[in-house]
Amino acid sequence: MTPRAGFVLGGETIAPGTRRTVDLPVSVLSDHTPVTMSAHVVHGRRPGPVVFVSAGVHGDEVIGVEIVRRLLGLPVLATLRGTLIAVPIVNAFGFLNLSRYLPDRRDLNRCFPGSAEGSMAARLAHLLIEEVVSRADLGIDLHSAAVHRTNLPQVRVAPGEDALMRLAEIFAAPVILRSELREGSLRQAAAARGVGMLLYEAGEGLRFDETAVRAGVSGILRVLHDRGMIPARGVPRARRASLVCRASRWLRAPQGGLLRTFRSEGDVVAPGELLAIVSDPFGEVDAPITAPEAGIVVGRAVLPVVNEGNAVFHLAGIASSDHAEDRIDAWNAELEAEKLFDEDEIL
Repeated sequence: MTPRAGFVLGGETIAPGTRRTVDLPVSVLSDHTPVTMSAHVVHGRRPGPVVFVSAGVHGDEVIGVEIVRRLLGLPVLATLRGTLIAVPIVNAFGFLNLSRYLPDRRDLNRCFPGSAEGSMAARLAHLLIEEVVSRADLGIDLHSAAVHRTNLPQVRVAPGEDALMRLAEIFAAPVILRSELREGSLRQAAAARGVGMLLYEAGEGLRFDETAVRAGVSGILRVLHDRGMIPARGVPRARRASLVCRASRWLRAPQGGLLRTFRSEGDVVAPGELLAIVSDPFGEVDAPITAPEAGIVVGRAVLPVVNEGNAVFHLAGIASSDHAEDRIDAWNAELEAEKLFDEDEIL
């Protein structure tokens, strides 16, 4: 049998059956400190797909970084077929500054595919596309809600992408949302290169959420197993199908004041059900927020101080026949039954 060729990334060659972290130069700061985007490559002895997993496109979304850390520590990767490229922190600038953005206030996920001669964001986007995305057959991008919001674990796929919808169902997050490709997003740039991508959203910015982390690791393992890259041993089985939601909307604060919420992410609500009340600081005026239709709360604000028009609840529509509450309860029970991580794996 012809030996498998090494995998080349950033001018370095990773031999079959080995793994290595490759530091891709990004820039030099004003104080002469070099900045890199580090990619960890696991190059299997046997052929198979090339899959990338990226996190930290938004620097304050730290849950994805923890998911990648746990993934790379799993023994099952020693038997990997194909190649896994893991980039735990794409936006090192934002990560170090606990910020969603780059120093020039640009949102990296609106700057793809970027350019080698453009802004700092454009150059970083270009580097990720050329060095990582263009070498892959499939990508999984990990995100969380912004600061002061939280998301129910969910996978987003573009309408009409049947192959990606199948993979989203295999990932088995509690909810799948049909989500159009955004101009300048990593998903759009990857699609233009013929690389399909799953977008995983879970938890809150600048916070760890054990449920969101474990659901992310489990979902990635299921996808890698489906692609024939790892064996079934140690891959959590999904016992309930995801709830597929084709439309969602944000419910906004009718006035400024103090937010008291009565429903949380993952809750299934009926039309007209009271979700929260916004009160003025004197307790003289209460403004209710009610569900306009049946749905499941897939995201919400966690900050109790709101201004008029602030997004408070992200509600995804469901059909009465979806048995959504039973599915979410079963999903929570399934995660609770899995092996708990040691404390030093969480911190």
